[in-house]
Amino acid sequence: MAPIERPLQHPDRKHAGFQPLKAMRHFRKLIADKEDTEQVFHIIEALKGRKTAKQAAKFVQSQEGQALLRDDRELAAMLDQHSNWAECADDSVAKNYIRFMKREGLTAAGLVAESHGWLPKDQRPEDLYEWYYDRLRDTHDLFHVLTGYGRDALGELSLLGFSYAQNHNTGVLFIAYAGARQMKKVSGSSAPIFAAVREGQRLGRAAAKLAHQDVEKLMHEPLEAARERLGIGKPEIYRECLKIFEAEGLSIQDPGNLPAHEDGCCAA
Repeated sequence: MAPIERPLQHPDRKHAGFQPLKAMRHFRKLIADKEDTEQVFHIIEALKGRKTAKQAAKFVQSQEGQALLRDDRELAAMLDQHSNWAECADDSVAKNYIRFMKREGLTAAGLVAESHGWLPKDQRPEDLYEWYYDRLRDTHDLFHVLTGYGRDALGELSLLGFSYAQNHNTGVLFIAYAGARQMKKVSGSSAPIFAAVREGQRLGRAAAKLAHQDVEKLMHEPLEAARERLGIGKPEIYRECLKIFEAEGLSIQDPGNLPAHEDGCCAA
């Protein structure tokens, strides 16, 4: 079903609201088994609240949202078709994205598959909320490229701070600070880890909504010009932390022995 033909809200969709007790149950399970990353999705769902849904409704009914709906491009498939960007300049968002995805061994389709492993596609209501939430998921790795946050543990936590400021999912913020606390506790590092997450929030508030952009057009822009246009600042505290980790002989990739991070955890 094309997105433009979907209702705003399917009759089966329930906005459960803020469920902190449910989130804590799943958080305890995650602490007990840090490989059980499905609990991340449950935490995010339990703490989603209604603000993200309100933002989704506002966007899909806006002029910009309606234009993207009419275009009806499957975002993950478009991003994975690297030949789409063959004519783009070497400094473009597209070429930087392709290099990032190849270096990390990632595909947009792989992220879709991860999310469907938690909740199969046939159990997801076909409405415009789902179209918007899919968009948040499918732009996650593009967020990495645009913001400059790596896929190391602190980069993921800082990007969650950025994503929370953009998309208002309290579960995302909960995981960011719970992860920062674990990292600080286990690593014993002097690095300003919490400040890096707060910096992510600040940068996310200052920037334009990245998931609301026309991605096809954005991919053709020079990366630095796109960052300037979108108001994306530099993650300076995050970079300072990585230097401190290295000086202290800690693993930059995961100084705090965190649960394996999920690339989709910043989705709604």
